[in-house]
Amino acid sequence: MKMFLIVYCDAADEDVIDAFKKGGVRAYTKMREVRGEGTETEPKLGTHCWPGKNNALFIAASDEEVARIKEAILEIRKSHPRSGVKGFILPMEESV
Repeated sequence: MKMFLIVYCDAADEDVIDAFKKGGVRAYTKMREVRGEGTETEPKLGTHCWPGKNNALFIAASDEEVARIKEAILEIRKSHPRSGVKGFILPMEESV
């Protein structure tokens, strides 16, 4: 099992959620208005100088789902290059 942490620009929220649903993702947890700096986009700090905010999704995936979700992330990055979509794959021991 793996846990995906996906961070992306709030402005792309609808497109990102739609893409994951079309990719077969049925469950996720979303955290809105997260802030941070990355290496590929401008900072999203919610301030006057650095406006904008990100959202973060947590998606628990079985080993069989990992490749499909990873492919969905890469497709979103390709179709929305300015959305700042970044995915992290974390180990997950179990779901209770």
